[in-house]
Parts: sequence; C-alpha cells; structure tokens
Amino acid sequence: MNTKGSNRSKQQEEYKRKQQEPFSPLRRRPHQSRHTHIMSEELQAEFEGGDAGASKVYPAQCSSLRKNGHVVIKNRACKIVEMSTSKTGKHGHAKVHLVGIDLFTGKKYEDICPSTHNMDVPVVKRADYQLIDIADDGFLSLMMESGELRDDIKVPDGDIGTEIKTKFEGGEDLLLTVLAAMGQEMVVATKPNMK
Repeated sequence: MNTKGSNRSKQQEEYKRKQQEPFSPLRRRPHQSRHTHIMSEELQAEFEGGDAGASKVYPAQCSSLRKNGHVVIKNRACKIVEMSTSKTGKHGHAKVHLVGIDLFTGKKYEDICPSTHNMDVPVVKRADYQLIDIADDGFLSLMMESGELRDDIKVPDGDIGTEIKTKFEGGEDLLLTVLAAMGQEMVVATKPNMK
C-alpha cells in the first residue's frame, strides 16, 4: 500500500473541504488572492493623532540650503544669515561655509560642509496664541484655537518679554507668535488681537 500517495490525497481532500466552508480563510473571493487576508491582518497599524512620531529634522543637501533658511549647526536650530561656496582644488569637493544664528538664544554658529553632503534642517513651526494671563512664576497662560489653555511657555527675556508685560498690564488683548523647533518653543513676536 502506498502511504505517501494516500496521505497526499487525504490532505488534498481536506484542503478542498475547507475551501468550501463559508467563512474559511482558505476560501477565495473572486477579487482576493490566498494571502490577502493574512497580509491585511499583519498590516493593521495603530496611528497616533497629530504629529506623533514626526521627525524634528529632515536631511537636505548642503548645496540646496539658502540664506534666510534654517539648518542645524552644532545640534542647534539656526537661521542661515551668511552662506558662501568655495571650490577647493582639482580633486576636492566644493565646500559650503554657513553662518547661522540660533533661533532661541541668538548665538552665532559656523560650519563648513562639502556641498554634496547632507545636513539636518529643523522642522520649524509658528503658531499664534491669545494671551490670557501671566503667572507670578513667569509662565504665560495661552489659549489655542481649540479653546484649550497651555501654561508651559515662559515670558521670554529681553525686549519682547518687556513688551508683553507692559502691554498686558496696560489692558491690551494680545496674540503671541510662538516658534517651535527641535523640541523647544519660545515667543518671538506680539501683535494686537483683532477678534
């Protein structure tokens, strides 16, 4: 008796029987391959809302950067204020000399990079918030467009901070522009709220 042949025919019969069952994963639909149900289950993913998991920087070729654009120099988000390209000899790469001002501290940074290499560019976002209150500890109470309050941004040092305090104490309704990059946020401008 051929056991190999009989086992194979039993397996084939079992497979055909399972294909006929109405909710069998082996039953093919006219538009579906045998592996579709397995793949679709594996590809189920849970997505967080908003910009969860979004990168704080993205790569850009050094030669594509422009003055008044943004770049990361020495791990700091900077605005490019000066940029020059120099060709180095017969076999060398052209070099790009970048001078940037830190978006949050105003400190000057410099870097030299071959024009064909990539540099990180920070994702910079601006948002306007209505000023509700200034706490005694120096934190601002800001209202987002959704109506929610946030209390995690301090009054900036310098002229802008002084301007915010004097205008708020004078009873003005203000909108504050908050700049966000690489996990840092700071108020960079004020304007009257016209609403």
